[in-house]
Amino acid sequence: MELNQVSAVVTGGASGLGEATTRNIVAKGGKVTILDLQENKGRNLVEELGKNVSFIRTDVTNEDSVQVGLEHAISTFGNINTLVNCAGIGIAEKTYSSRKGVHDLGNFNKVIQVNLVGTFNTIRLSAEKMSGNKPNENGERGVIINTASVAAFEGQIGQVAYSASKGGIVGMTLPIARDLASEGIRVLTIAPGLFETPLFAGASEKVRTALGAMVPFPSRLGLPKEFGHLVQSIIENPMLNGETIRLDGAIRMQPR
Repeated sequence: MELNQVSAVVTGGASGLGEATTRNIVAKGGKVTILDLQENKGRNLVEELGKNVSFIRTDVTNEDSVQVGLEHAISTFGNINTLVNCAGIGIAEKTYSSRKGVHDLGNFNKVIQVNLVGTFNTIRLSAEKMSGNKPNENGERGVIINTASVAAFEGQIGQVAYSASKGGIVGMTLPIARDLASEGIRVLTIAPGLFETPLFAGASEKVRTALGAMVPFPSRLGLPKEFGHLVQSIIENPMLNGETIRLDGAIRMQPR
């Protein structure tokens, strides 16, 4: 699928990796509907990027909210043939600590709900919409791209909730790709390493440089536009399916 044929829904598309994805798709002639809770940022992007972008405030964990968002995308741009899941949250909390006690169950549940359940919620509802699309010359009706993390494989101390949520995304990628193969819908996941995102916005230059030095090559934090470029490559290559692709400069995370 060419980017100028894309009518995408990007969750978490108002900032970070999602914003970079939105910008790249629009720059290449595609259309994007942003589903996000950050209303000001979403509205500002629409104002900046123009008529090929729309925004609707959406809670990915809520079925009705996502349905409304998808219907908004279809009514605005005619159809949905691409979903990019970037919405997510993270916390730092140990399973047990003699100083802080046991991991708060509510916090664990919240991360799982947003990152894992929210991702699946948008996948299942978007797949239903995509199944009605006319297939292209490759028999393709849609592409679904999820965001995991290298923490799915090498979770650090205090990342149990985040790692569990991202590991769940990795684990469901292949079975969902198999589920949707008969519909002509491809499903992939990107597992980024250390990237320049709002997570590091408050970090000092010294901390950011030290983090970047952990990456074998290139020895720096990843750029959101590099994530957006991989999204583009996945969209354009019809043989990519059912896989999780690490985008990490060969980093393997240490315990802390």
